[in-house]
Amino acid sequence: MDETLPTATVRTQVTVPLRFPDGYVTTARLHSFHGLVDGREHLAFGLGDRAAAEDRPAPDVVPPLVRPHSECLTGDVFGSQRCDCGPQLREAVERIAEAGGYLLYLRQEGRGIGLYAKLDAYALQDGGLDTYEANVALGRGADERDYTVAAQMLAALGVSRVALLSNNPDKAAQLDRLGVTVVDRVPTGVHLSPANANYLAAKATHADHALDLPFVP
Repeated sequence: MDETLPTATVRTQVTVPLRFPDGYVTTARLHSFHGLVDGREHLAFGLGDRAAAEDRPAPDVVPPLVRPHSECLTGDVFGSQRCDCGPQLREAVERIAEAGGYLLYLRQEGRGIGLYAKLDAYALQDGGLDTYEANVALGRGADERDYTVAAQMLAALGVSRVALLSNNPDKAAQLDRLGVTVVDRVPTGVHLSPANANYLAAKATHADHALDLPFVP
């Protein structure tokens, strides 16, 4: 059964040019919101045909490509190799700009446990735990992320049907429960490196992420 969502509304819209370290450039229409249930400052980046202030297509005629992307300061900003967050963000912006849609930048660092706790979890991973086991060892959930605000943001943007850019089945399940119809699940690339191989293996084995890794059964 769908959950009843508190209503959120668009607070501000502003156009921002984006440039990535590899030289890729595009333009985004940034949206902030009133009424998000956790009170945090989440953003929706309208890209491609959703980057214009006017004359955008009706969102449910052609469902937009949407990626809910959880903030990762270490990976998104500083290029940490312990995860694949930065490369996924870069990939998502270009693919959504080409297809038309939204990147939802969600302020839930470390699978929802926060930046300092994420660094504590890194220390435990250095001792042999994987990324999920480390969160649990800290007395937290293996993955505390909640996509209620993502569904609220989409509703405020007039979007009820999406093509979901994600390898994570939990995102699709939560959005579906929250009243967002996922008409297609579009996988992201596999950004494998020696530094994040164990991290990606844990995502595949613990959380059923759709990752084609040669060393995961």
